[in-house]
Amino acid sequence: MNRRKNNLNPIGLEVLRGKLAAVADEMEFVLLKSSYSSIVTEALDATCALFDAQGRTIAQACAIPVHLGVLCELGQRFASRYPANEAEDGDIYIVNDPYSGGTHLPDIAVATPVFCDSNLVGYVASMVHHQDLGGSAPGSTSANAYDHLAEGLRIPLIRLARAGNWDQNKLDIMAANSRSPTNFLGDLSAQVAACRTGERRLQKIFEDGGLEDVNGGLSALMNYAERLTRVAIANIPDGKYSFADWLDDDGLSPNTAPVKIAVTIVVHGSEIEFDFTGTDNQVKAAINSVRSSTIAVVYYAVRVLTGDDAPNNDGCYRPISIKLPPGSITNAEFPAPVNARMITVHRIGDVVLGALAQAVPQKIAAAGCGQTSVLPVGGINIDTGKSFVGILGGPYRGGMGARFNKDGIDVTDHDICNVYHVPIEVNEAELPVRYRSLQLWCDSGGAGTWRGGLGYHADLEWLGGDASVSLRRERHKIGPWGLHGGLSAPTCRSTLVRVDGSVSDLPGKMLAPIQQGDRLNYWTTGGGGNGPPIGRDPNSVLADVLDGKVSETAALEIYRVALENNEIQWQETKLLRDTVE
Repeated sequence: MNRRKNNLNPIGLEVLRGKLAAVADEMEFVLLKSSYSSIVTEALDATCALFDAQGRTIAQACAIPVHLGVLCELGQRFASRYPANEAEDGDIYIVNDPYSGGTHLPDIAVATPVFCDSNLVGYVASMVHHQDLGGSAPGSTSANAYDHLAEGLRIPLIRLARAGNWDQNKLDIMAANSRSPTNFLGDLSAQVAACRTGERRLQKIFEDGGLEDVNGGLSALMNYAERLTRVAIANIPDGKYSFADWLDDDGLSPNTAPVKIAVTIVVHGSEIEFDFTGTDNQVKAAINSVRSSTIAVVYYAVRVLTGDDAPNNDGCYRPISIKLPPGSITNAEFPAPVNARMITVHRIGDVVLGALAQAVPQKIAAAGCGQTSVLPVGGINIDTGKSFVGILGGPYRGGMGARFNKDGIDVTDHDICNVYHVPIEVNEAELPVRYRSLQLWCDSGGAGTWRGGLGYHADLEWLGGDASVSLRRERHKIGPWGLHGGLSAPTCRSTLVRVDGSVSDLPGKMLAPIQQGDRLNYWTTGGGGNGPPIGRDPNSVLADVLDGKVSETAALEIYRVALENNEIQWQETKLLRDTVE
């Protein structure tokens, strides 16, 4: 532990903690309110964080867990590349390279150093998912790229502005590589505005508190977070806990074998290790995860155990060790493509939580929908003749897994994403698309004593000219698992209805050409159930049937509840349940 002197009492430390959290949240607010793209302004796909002069995380906004975990590593890289003798007041640094600490190319991180009385005291950073950074397909997230160099503009960790002077040539190159340069520059400016806000606020904290006391307080808060994390880990029974789950296929062909992701968690006292040995090798499609993304998932899982008490800083991660086989789909090596890596990141999250569920069953939910229905679309506007790119809206996620004593939440973003959906009204205003229907999908929540949250069915019609949609969906073959006798949720489905009425079943991952009048239908599943279905209160089953969440057939055949005229037939229900082995 860092034993830097701390002159703050516990109340002073809590005040400092609150100030740091407020700075991170204000940065996030500035970023969301000043961005251009709907994926930021509506979906909130952006994150902010603060670091000390060594690049250690000292505060995080309430934002995207997978971003926050990546920024933990990037903070140290910013500090290593631009330490006190290299950084200048007014600098701006930028990076998106997944093989230099990033996550995938659309996620650009921007950072600025913070000075107080000419002393470098820290860094502030923001990360945004940009709408398009070039590459082979609109949206830069197609699973069909065959190597990383085909995925778009790769930005190593560089200085974008020096002492307040922007490098216009670098900006011009970046904008020229985007299909939506106006949105790109607007979102980038919002990131800088967020960092400038954080820079001023963090500088003021040091000015008011003094360098020695604030630095001592930062070390004390990190040590405090470490102690709380170790207490949470020590409450897990010592032992080994293994779990495995599978991706539908390799991302290029739906006929290939499922791809295995495995983890063994070893708990010993207040230390915890995550070993991904046994995971399959990286694949040719762009669904590989780089090391920083996988680490982010592990960090999220440990934070689930510690809850809200521990400050969001570097101390939370000190008791964690991670083994990632090089060249595996959880630790891809260059030049493996990675832009559709969220497909795999979701499954990594399922696997890690599945292993933890064996150790602390009452704290972990069943598997959620396990995929993201983010559908980048692009083409030529038939009215203006100009290219466009956007993201089809509606909910990005399906249902949440059932908890130990509660149903899962219907159609919500959960676990490592924590983004929101683009309202269909905004989507229809920005793109030539009409949503014919968007509704809960009956029986899509895994049955159980506590039912998994429901997924949804979307039916949308394309009104523009020729375009292409990148599908990066999952769970088309293997449904989200349940816990403790709870059932899996059903698998997803995607179809394309052509103007001539022909219907094609689509694989989960592909670049699909669409034309005016085509209809895209997709069913996004719910979460797994928790506990045996016959343990569910018949009154809850009836309420689900009346709400259209569970069919009468499922009520009878799965939950063993007999209904007639919207009333429970108690005697028949008892007989049905008594006969279940």
